[in-house]
Amino acid sequence: MTSYFHPWAAAALLLLGDVMVSEDVGRTGEEMQLQLIDFNFETMHVTWNASKYSETNLTFFYKLNEDEVYCECPNYILHEHHTAGCILKAGDDFLDFSILNGAYLLLTMNLWTSTYLKPNSPKDVNFLWDHEAVTITCSDLLYNGLLYEIQHRSNFDAEWQSKEEETCNVTIEGLDDVKCYYFRARVRTKESTYGHDTYPSDWSEVMHWQRGQPRDMCLQEKKTFPTYILISSPVALLTSALLLLSLWKQRRVRKLLMPSVPDLKFTFPGLFEDHRGNFQEWIKDTQNVAPLNKMEDGEKECVLEDVPVTQLVKVEVDMPTIGHLCPQVEEEVAGGSGQLPHQLPQGGDVISLSGFRFLMNDDAYVTL
Repeated sequence: MTSYFHPWAAAALLLLGDVMVSEDVGRTGEEMQLQLIDFNFETMHVTWNASKYSETNLTFFYKLNEDEVYCECPNYILHEHHTAGCILKAGDDFLDFSILNGAYLLLTMNLWTSTYLKPNSPKDVNFLWDHEAVTITCSDLLYNGLLYEIQHRSNFDAEWQSKEEETCNVTIEGLDDVKCYYFRARVRTKESTYGHDTYPSDWSEVMHWQRGQPRDMCLQEKKTFPTYILISSPVALLTSALLLLSLWKQRRVRKLLMPSVPDLKFTFPGLFEDHRGNFQEWIKDTQNVAPLNKMEDGEKECVLEDVPVTQLVKVEVDMPTIGHLCPQVEEEVAGGSGQLPHQLPQGGDVISLSGFRFLMNDDAYVTL
């Protein structure tokens, strides 16, 4: 690396009274942008972007302790063959540096290198699987105030999911052992310890795991339903089927025990709509009942009415002769010997009913 050390510039730094301060020092924040990174307390990178001095080789002088003298940058960073930064060895130190353009002082600063700390990426990452959980471990760094972050996702996740611990021993639960997962790890600093100008480490190499085994890559998978959905769906269907079967059986038993009463409106259509509940009118109108034929002239119907025994009239034995008989009886009497019965047998009571006389004895209810 070409050195741009100028002895007279170093002497000027030692003798502050002889340093020529550039008029641009007051506004270097606008024209010269600095980036400072302390890589794991091992090396310090200071880079600048001096647009006004794009074709100029600036010099960098620094010291790590107040008792030391200023030294020029041992390892310059070049951009288009011009100086653009400096790499120097530094731990958790107090850094004092200056940037000059020839004999003109452009910028001077002093700070703790830990303010711009960037830890190393995790190393020796190991996975310990236990069914649907995995514990990830790695080598802890030698200083405190750090957070170890583990991220994971599958092909079905839109974003990475994170979990972090103060030591590199992170357990992630609720994983599906059927899916293939991507894992990566990094280290972050605590803002309460180092401030807000630090940097997280670079991500580790992405690792692929499926069914507790490492994979070279995760192939495109078909989307599967979660296990709890596959288990709960048949249970819900079986419960619904049992409920419907129970309701059907209850309805059937209730129908057997308490049969429904038929509705007369459906059993006898028109009874209430047309005949206002008059059954006799309805049956004449709907059942085609034929009226009784009147008997021809000269024919008389012989009807024996059922008369209660209490209405029978008890008469004496020597009552007048029989009244009008049925036509058949009269024909038989007329076609006979011409003899009419004289008297009823003796030995009982004679009862008269509608012109007929009956003999009641002790051996029969009625004797014709």
